[in-house]
Amino acid sequence: MNDTKNKFFNTSIQYLKGVGEKRAEALNKAGIFTFGDLLHYYPRRYLDRSNITKIKNLKIDETATIVGTIQTCGIQKGKRSRFVMLVTDNTGYLSCVWFNQINYWQKKFKTGQLIAVSGKVGYFGGKQIVHPDFDLLSDEEDNHSNEFFNTGKIIPLYPSSEALSRVGMDSRGFRRVLKFLAQSNIDKITETLPDFLISKLNLLDLPTALLNIHFPDDFQSLQLARQRLKFEELFLLEFMLAFRKYKLHQEEKGIVFNEVGNRTKLLAEKLPFDLTEAQKKVLREIRRDMKKPHPMYRLIQGDVGSGKTIVALVTMLIAVENGYQAALMAPTEILAEQHFLTFKQMLEEMEVNIQLLVGAQKKSEREAILESIGNGETNIVIGTHAIIQQNVNFKKLGLIVIDEQHRFGVSQRAELTGKGVNPDVLIMTATPIPRTLSLTVYGDLDISIIDKLPTGRKPVITSWRYYNKRDDIYKFVKSIIDKGKQAYVVFPLVEESEKLDLKAATESYDNLSQGIFANNKIALLHGRMKNEEKDEIMSRFKNGEIQVLVSTTVIEVGVDVPNATIMVIENGERFGLTQLHQLRGRVGRGADQSYCILIARFPLSEDASTRLNTMVETTDGFKIAEVDLQLRGPGEFFGTRQHGMPELKIANPLKDTSILQKARAEAFRVFEKNDELNETITLLKQNSFFSQFFDKIEMMRIG
Repeated sequence: MNDTKNKFFNTSIQYLKGVGEKRAEALNKAGIFTFGDLLHYYPRRYLDRSNITKIKNLKIDETATIVGTIQTCGIQKGKRSRFVMLVTDNTGYLSCVWFNQINYWQKKFKTGQLIAVSGKVGYFGGKQIVHPDFDLLSDEEDNHSNEFFNTGKIIPLYPSSEALSRVGMDSRGFRRVLKFLAQSNIDKITETLPDFLISKLNLLDLPTALLNIHFPDDFQSLQLARQRLKFEELFLLEFMLAFRKYKLHQEEKGIVFNEVGNRTKLLAEKLPFDLTEAQKKVLREIRRDMKKPHPMYRLIQGDVGSGKTIVALVTMLIAVENGYQAALMAPTEILAEQHFLTFKQMLEEMEVNIQLLVGAQKKSEREAILESIGNGETNIVIGTHAIIQQNVNFKKLGLIVIDEQHRFGVSQRAELTGKGVNPDVLIMTATPIPRTLSLTVYGDLDISIIDKLPTGRKPVITSWRYYNKRDDIYKFVKSIIDKGKQAYVVFPLVEESEKLDLKAATESYDNLSQGIFANNKIALLHGRMKNEEKDEIMSRFKNGEIQVLVSTTVIEVGVDVPNATIMVIENGERFGLTQLHQLRGRVGRGADQSYCILIARFPLSEDASTRLNTMVETTDGFKIAEVDLQLRGPGEFFGTRQHGMPELKIANPLKDTSILQKARAEAFRVFEKNDELNETITLLKQNSFFSQFFDKIEMMRIG
């Protein structure tokens, strides 16, 4: 492969014609540093000139796109000042109105500019669009508007920002620099997929695909380009997962856990309940893994309250009975302490030394625990991030359990794994993962699902009401706690508005404690309290000494109080769907009927309404996850950056399922044929644009 071709993608954009120092700086801030970055900066949409409506044919209440020239524009003063722009295409006039940032629009537009305008058409003294989408077009591209309507040309429209627009990098600016880059250097664009794949799947070569994604002659060419580039992204992602799985299952030597001893059998007999069939099935899958001479990397998905914790405990006890230590890492001290107390109670009289390791412990206590872990006296360690600190040394770590894994970054999980020699890894999540994402983010792990709740649990009755029903809601809560039950009242607390949120929660606590709950035991819990204070409040709530717990979302994960049967979530419209589901999981943990009531403020956005209605309609975590994925998109839903995954720029696992499945099948098949494997690895590693992804493979060992 020619060195010039290898270096092309990695060439700095400051060497590109039409990009000076200021433009390079603005592009860098947008994440565009090289020719490769720029070529993979895809249009957000396309303007199809064959689908443009003439102004005279615009219909009220319909959404349309027109292209015309700005005839006049300026700020109109009044009770509510506005910026008004009048556009004409020689068949009529359309006014465009902005009520916000009017000084910005004053600087943005000039008379005589050619512009494409899209939006819903209204009428106010004439046809108008309020806050339209728009793109300024270049006269030199169009030879002005006479020719415009007679051509089927497709115009790419690029994501931009105020900073980019200030240096001329709006859609016009991107078209100009990309036209030179793509068309003048097409022979330097290096192929990134092996020939056998391109031929087998009838894909476009990369130079043609990049040219057609930016400057398609027709929509068929554009579609073929999109398919090729989507496949490439998804193939690379799945190839990385296949590479990791191959290394873990074929190359790394693990621990063989042969024994299931008397203590494991005794634990099964001691349980005050029968394991569900789903739990038994998952334990059989884990047992098969633990007998193999390669490390176990298994993900357990189980809805809130499905019984993942007991499965983890049985697994840890098997490791202990084979002469190894086990560690469980939880995201919060409250959850770690709860696991510790639960495990300690269940393992009573079994001669298992179990220790809790968290940041809040005294120095002397901590040093004694560290010594016990280091000399092997401690069999099981439960802790938070404190477990991965440098001074924590295990004598013989054989099993790692990671609870609520999405709370941890890739490096933190890798650090814990590094404290043993290829230990088995069990990952647990109460956030159900739609299958499309499990094929991507966790495609190298073996997945087990606990899909049945323990017998006797009743689904939580959920409803939502507007704020004007708040008094009635708290009367209902009062009637529940007066029967001996307990209640949660949850307030939002987000970083951007933390002070205001905390003030609102505190004021509401004061009103509730002095009002309807004046004769009840009520407490406030929030994240700014000291750990000792939080632990003391949670302990009193779990013991029944507190009847109403007013809290921010620090109680989101892991708190188990079966007597708490009702939860009120204030400002429910501000919570994400997964978060609402996690919160609701704190009630309904006993045999009594439980309730979750969401209070929302008017008006609701469409997404907020969908979230609240979904909570009312189902308690199925997997259905909720699918809706959440639809609302948020795959990247935001699962935090791909946190997982060390390459960010997808054009592919969408939710919408491109068929391409994803094809890419996965081909990526995993490559590992069955050594000649294809060597060719593929060599090709992908030589391409500098993708080399960064391979650097992450070791970091991604446990997802």
